[in-house]
Amino acid sequence: MPPKPIHRRAALFGLGAALATPSLFTPSLLRAQSTDAFPSEEPPISDQPVVQRNISSFRQQHWQDHFDELGIGCLLADVTSRAVHFWDGDGETYRLFPSSVPMSEELTKRGYTKVVRKAKNPSWTPTASMRERDPSLPQRMNGGPGNPLGTRAMYLTWPAYLVHGTHDTRKIGRQSSSGCIGLYNQHVEQLFEMVKIGTQVRIL
Repeated sequence: MPPKPIHRRAALFGLGAALATPSLFTPSLLRAQSTDAFPSEEPPISDQPVVQRNISSFRQQHWQDHFDELGIGCLLADVTSRAVHFWDGDGETYRLFPSSVPMSEELTKRGYTKVVRKAKNPSWTPTASMRERDPSLPQRMNGGPGNPLGTRAMYLTWPAYLVHGTHDTRKIGRQSSSGCIGLYNQHVEQLFEMVKIGTQVRIL
C-alpha cells in the first residue's frame, strides 16, 4: 500500500517534534509534498539522481549507518535530500528537519566534522570569496532580523561552515547557501538546545 502523504504544514513545521516519539514511526515513508519548499525544477548538485519533490527527505534514518558510535549525539546533513537528522546521546531522541543546502557542488563540503561552538543571535562576517562575488556585502553584521545566520548558529571544525537559522524562509528546501546548512529559526532553536559541543557531524 503506498505511503499516505502528510500535510504540508505538518511536514515542515511539526514533523521534527513528532519524530521524538518512537511510537509514531510506521514502516511507511514519511514524505513532504510541498512544491514551494522543495522545488523539483532545480538541477542536482552532485552526480546522484535528482530528488523529485524531495521524496527521500523525510525518510527515517539510523545513526549506525553513518557513525561508529552515538557518543553525545550525531547530526547528519543530507545535501541531496535537503534534510537534517539529529540523534541525541540518550539513544531515544531523534529529530528531522528540512534544510537549505549549498548553491553548487563547488560550495559543498562533505565529510565528517563536529560542533565546536554555539551562538545565539550570531554576528555574521562574510568570507573574502563572498565579498568578491558581491562587493556590496558588509565586512560584519551584528545579530538581528537582517542577519543571514538567523537566531542560532552552530560552528564546525571547518572554518566558515555552519549549521544555522535563517530569517528568509524561502531558502529552506532550496540550493541557496554559500556552503552552510540552513534551518527555519524555530527548528534551529530546538536543535540548538539539544546539540552539545563535540557533537559529531556528517555532511553527506
